[in-house]
Amino acid sequence: MRKFLTSLTVVLVAVGGSWAMAQSHTGQHQRHGQAGAGYAELSTRKVKALSDEQIADLRAAKGMGYALAAELNGYPGPLHVLQLADQLSLSQAQRAEMQTQVDNMKRDASTLGEDVIALETELDQLFATRTITSARLDEVAAQIGRKQAALRASHLKYHLSTVATLSPEQIDIYKKLRGYQ
Repeated sequence: MRKFLTSLTVVLVAVGGSWAMAQSHTGQHQRHGQAGAGYAELSTRKVKALSDEQIADLRAAKGMGYALAAELNGYPGPLHVLQLADQLSLSQAQRAEMQTQVDNMKRDASTLGEDVIALETELDQLFATRTITSARLDEVAAQIGRKQAALRASHLKYHLSTVATLSPEQIDIYKKLRGYQ
């Protein structure tokens, strides 16, 4: 039962993210008076479910909003901490630790991002070639959900590590510099 609930949660997270992206896109059509236009302009994408920008961001390990729960609740990310190193008066040891975290996060996130791109490409091709089955759909969608969840967790875990490296005073300064306080 526990395994089923975990799998269900992963799928719901993935579906929720896809739904939000679709709703955002639909809203753009409605705002521009194109309710009947559908998604015609997306039909030429290499991977239909991902824009070129999303693919580039996944490959570059960009945050893409995955860590907002941490960032906006007082858990700084290592990249932003490095960008504010002087204002935060980071020690050399803290700078080195932040750089290590950034390097590790980029390695982890870019690998997971490539996995998401590959799975989305596979899903796209299964539909394009009309070889998709209900069972394969369930399998690939679940794999995408697991990879997206792992990608988000990867970004978030580095926010946890960052808090362990900074003093409470540095975190307060960070929140002020970022405009959160």
